[in-house]
Amino acid sequence: MFAKIFLLTALLVGVSCRHLSLPYRPASYIEDNTDLFGDDIDDLYSEHEFESARPLYVNSRVRRQAHGVMNTNPDGTANIMAKLPLAGNDKNVLSAIGGLDAVKSGGSFGAASGGVALDNVNGHGLSLTGKHIPDFGNQLTAAGKVNLLHNDHNDFNANAFATRNFPKNPVIPNFNTVGAGVDYTYNNKLGASLSAAHTDLFKRTDYSAMANVNLFRNPTSSLDFNAGATKSISPYIPNRSWQPAFGLSFSKYF
Repeated sequence: MFAKIFLLTALLVGVSCRHLSLPYRPASYIEDNTDLFGDDIDDLYSEHEFESARPLYVNSRVRRQAHGVMNTNPDGTANIMAKLPLAGNDKNVLSAIGGLDAVKSGGSFGAASGGVALDNVNGHGLSLTGKHIPDFGNQLTAAGKVNLLHNDHNDFNANAFATRNFPKNPVIPNFNTVGAGVDYTYNNKLGASLSAAHTDLFKRTDYSAMANVNLFRNPTSSLDFNAGATKSISPYIPNRSWQPAFGLSFSKYF
């Protein structure tokens, strides 16, 4: 399955671009697998399990280079994202982004997204992404991050997002999800992140605590192992304990 997924990733981002000569580490994506509102909408609307409702944040210095990322999920599915630079200078790069969530071995997927991202050489970034989720509807997400600390060994970022959800079922009104988090990386090898998201319609708050370790890195590839736990709190769902979350993340530059 993963050979097919990697081939799809390569097709999505198989364009060679010029790299900005900067003394910073390669970019990596952090995928928060918290299911923001799937259980609530399942109860109200359908039996489809929504995967990866959270946006992807780029924890990196800017790089003018096409690349793709594949993340595995505990249920055996995978998420794929591609990023293709469109324009930029020595300070900022504007890129097109797109992805598929919850890809299965047969080729089906849980959601498809596309948008634009602006990355700054100092580690700051903005993005605007639209997502279509079959059997549910659409989402529009605005996200941003600010680099708070960067030196030879440490990288610390804060991020936030706001999502407008547009269910196709007229019984469910349009609603918002907002969230924020922080992530830290030490020596390009070890990392950790904390995040929270709130959906007021369901009085639901989702928490995530994740850690990652880099298993392999070279100038064009990176492989990371991610593990942690998530928890959801809402008066409309049974009490939940912390649930384990884990997976692999592979990044490839072209």
